[in-house]
Amino acid sequence: MESAAASRIVYVTCPNAEVANKLSRGLLQEKLVACVNIIPQVTSLYWWEGKIEESTEQLLMIKTLEKHVSELTDYVNKNHGYEVPEVLSVKIDAGNESYLKWIKDSVKR
Repeated sequence: MESAAASRIVYVTCPNAEVANKLSRGLLQEKLVACVNIIPQVTSLYWWEGKIEESTEQLLMIKTLEKHVSELTDYVNKNHGYEVPEVLSVKIDAGNESYLKWIKDSVKR
């Protein structure tokens, strides 16, 4: 699966729907991503400044190519409200070949 090798899912958490929508639309307009799923109301527990925090967030599940992950990360860092935004890229090792081709065809070259 040649298309799978370059494909990535990137996870980004957002504090609310407004930030999630703004980031998603911006990434799409820049052609850095093919698709963003916004998963509302996830509960996150994490270490921050020496103590355990808990918050309700929105989770972005972003489909893109490996070559855009760095630029996507820069975009999130510049347009997100968090001091340390979560941006995690996961390699896709297999999938529907026509969907993976669609991802490749939907982002900038």
